[in-house]
Amino acid sequence: MGTHIVEHFGADDLSRRYDRDISDPGQLDDIGEYDAVIHLAAHLDKSPQHAAETFRINVDGTINILERIKKGAVFIFASTKDVYGRFADNHLVVPETCQTLYSGQSALEWSKLIAERYVEFYANQNGFRSCIFRLSTVYAPKSEGNLPNFVGHFAEAINSGEAIRLPGGGLPKRDLLHVSDMALACESFIDSVIRHGLYNLGGGRENALTLSDLIRTMEDVSGLQAVIDKSDPLPDPVPLNYVSDLNRIIQELDWKPKTDLSEGLRTLFQ
Repeated sequence: MGTHIVEHFGADDLSRRYDRDISDPGQLDDIGEYDAVIHLAAHLDKSPQHAAETFRINVDGTINILERIKKGAVFIFASTKDVYGRFADNHLVVPETCQTLYSGQSALEWSKLIAERYVEFYANQNGFRSCIFRLSTVYAPKSEGNLPNFVGHFAEAINSGEAIRLPGGGLPKRDLLHVSDMALACESFIDSVIRHGLYNLGGGRENALTLSDLIRTMEDVSGLQAVIDKSDPLPDPVPLNYVSDLNRIIQELDWKPKTDLSEGLRTLFQ
């Protein structure tokens, strides 16, 4: 995501590819010079044996950044829909009011939820504007040096003829958002008068489909045929289904997805 967000804004890139480390406060002092900071950096490991490292980077690293945001600036934090855990399965579309109690989330999801609270504290304490986006499935064209999420992985597998393993017989549903629409959501908050916002950010009902339907749509837009390995399915995801309720962000930021799903997926094959 970061590569495309940087390109959209023509922004300075303070990521690891430029040898920045958010766990080292000494590398972060110039963050206080910026009027807007979009924080996407995270340690994405879900394994229990690396929980301490996940909390150190995702929580302590976020605090290191927050302490340096100047008064009056804008800070945007990329959280995740997975803070809702299995409670999301109680909703056909998941609102921001869905419970976030501990229900088996990994250190990754829990570190994001903890970091959200620090965002709210420092923004109010130090007088800068803050936005928390609980991201659903944001997909993006392949970029050098970056690993894709499952949508990008499906596209690469279809391109190469590699077999795809699906959970739940391909029935789990997700809402998808093209990275260009995520960039526009960031822009909408920066241009707004909202002081502190917390929003689900995904494709919503209009861009939700089962994993099997996602594969079929990818076949249609690419003209290629997917190979599905039905002998070794993946475990069912938690939650089983997830579709973002976008009412809050539509009302407060006048934002909604613009990229047609088929057109967006086609960018993965160009």
